[in-house]
Amino acid sequence: MRPTSAGFVVLAVVAVGACAYFAFLPGHAGTVSLWTLAAAANVVLAALAVAWARREDLLRDWLTPTWGDFTRGVIGAAVFYGLAWAFVRLGAPPGSPREIWLVSLYGQLGDPRALQANAPLVAATIAVTSLAEEIVWRGAVTQMLAEQVGSRLAWIWAALLYALAYVPTAWSLRAGDGSSGSLDPVLVLAGLAGGLFWGAMARRYGRLVPSILAHALFDWTVVMMFPLWGRFHP
Repeated sequence: MRPTSAGFVVLAVVAVGACAYFAFLPGHAGTVSLWTLAAAANVVLAALAVAWARREDLLRDWLTPTWGDFTRGVIGAAVFYGLAWAFVRLGAPPGSPREIWLVSLYGQLGDPRALQANAPLVAATIAVTSLAEEIVWRGAVTQMLAEQVGSRLAWIWAALLYALAYVPTAWSLRAGDGSSGSLDPVLVLAGLAGGLFWGAMARRYGRLVPSILAHALFDWTVVMMFPLWGRFHP
């Protein structure tokens, strides 16, 4: 791997990890700073990735839409939501000790009524963040790793690094649930599952548009429409 590529991959893991840790600290629960910090590193990295991809003549292939992309994105979001719902019901059902993982996460996101009142801003943030994450992780990081491990394994390694970047949130979310015991791995598990699922989509279709749509629609669904824990309308 070229030194610049290796440096970008390391920077992505460290920068996203640091921003995610601070974003999900209890003091940022339900605030604009949570959303800003959660998006900031990926947005800056995406700008760097776009410049690199344009120089490497990859950007057009990544982001040129084709017929059927919207349908692929909707189906991808629905399938991934179904998998997430099944995991939550089996792995962290109501009343289980692991339910606190979701309680803490949704508590950090804030009052559902406030999110509804600011739905256009939430939608824009989700759209920008999803676009940035796909460009960085399923685009640039995967392509850079392919130089070292080949394209057949690169998307898997990218998913592992994507999950690794969210490891610090296991500490910040634990602080949010008031527990001094076990860590909260919910975003690490979500990152691993999402990284594999969206990475597989990007590899299958050879472009990022379907995975961008699936990512954004899934995030909107679990935050605003059908949360994986609790009732959206009290």
